[in-house]
Amino acid sequence: MPRAYRLFTGPDGHSHVERGQVELERPVDVDTIEFRETAAGASRDWHNAPVAQYVITLAGVLEFETKTGERFTIRPGDVLLALDVTGTGHAWRLVDDEPWSRAYLTIRGGVDRGFVAES
Repeated sequence: MPRAYRLFTGPDGHSHVERGQVELERPVDVDTIEFRETAAGASRDWHNAPVAQYVITLAGVLEFETKTGERFTIRPGDVLLALDVTGTGHAWRLVDDEPWSRAYLTIRGGVDRGFVAES
């Protein structure tokens, strides 16, 4: 199963991260898919996910951080389930010399399906 990270807003109003995997062969209803690329060396300060979405990294290595100091690294092939549409949000920065190429898949109805947390 592909490595995945779930960003969500906890009861404390802060974004938190949970590590896990995405189940294979389990359909997830999505509304849209959009491809984007950001230049090497880029970063983005505190923000929330605009909608519940999967973000699949195709190229580039990023470090994400939450306001509570949780950090994790996304590499090509990793899946980010971004559900922190409210609260304090997260920030990221590219840590290698590659641009960040990714696909955004908007989850229909915001339903969190297919993510399996590490035990």
